Amino acid sequence: MQNKNITVVKSMDVLNLFLHHSVLTLNEMVELLGVPKTSVHRMAGSFETMGFLQKNDEGRYKLGLQFLQFGQLVAERLDIRQIALPIMKELRDRAKEAVNLIIKDSNDAIYIEKVDTLHPVRLYTKVGRRAPLYAGACSRIILAFLDEDEQERYVCETKMVPIGSGTITDKDQMREVLADARENGYTISDSELENETISIAAPIFDHTGSLAAGLSIAGPDSRFGEERHPELIELLKSAAKEISFQLGYQEGNE
Repeated sequence: MQNKNITVVKSMDVLNLFLHHSVLTLNEMVELLGVPKTSVHRMAGSFETMGFLQKNDEGRYKLGLQFLQFGQLVAERLDIRQIALPIMKELRDRAKEAVNLIIKDSNDAIYIEKVDTLHPVRLYTKVGRRAPLYAGACSRIILAFLDEDEQERYVCETKMVPIGSGTITDKDQMREVLADARENGYTISDSELENETISIAAPIFDHTGSLAAGLSIAGPDSRFGEERHPELIELLKSAAKEISFQLGYQEGNE
């Protein structure tokens, strides 16, 4: 039990009962767990309050709808990684640069998949890395395609502090850049998260037409001369569109 919280483990024991039982009374849970009734009652009550358990009119417990929400999110996010990875590898091979897959997590963007460039000089990122939505193309493309009210609320409430030498901190400028990204279907950042780096990002949409993720190409600015931008943008948007189509997206739904 080293490094484990005993209360959390015991609470999970309650939920684990429902892997094999669709409904249980409080007394049945007590019997199966072999722990005091007061403890089980307290844990079950807490889970009911949080939506992880539901109690019917007969006092019998079953798993709550909160699990459906979490399960759906996990399934969607796993599916998008599986769908995107081969397309990301093809994009890496054609663009010769690193490719990242990013989703929104609260007020951050989080990297959930990456394919490194084969160049010896590269921009290092890792799965699980976080960045604020206002900084960098990979994050900003998500912010650009949020609901307008949610986007404006974020811009108004967020203190935009410099991270790299090119981080945009002026809110009016940010609004212009977001509007351009939404109109053009991509955005470019220069030294916003790390100095002397460039990133180009495009949105990925799901079967409902909603934003699902962002796809980006990133690397040292020495390899991202403006003459390459049209080619890279075209490759990126094509890859993002292919992932969207495989998620069930149909043009005109966003």
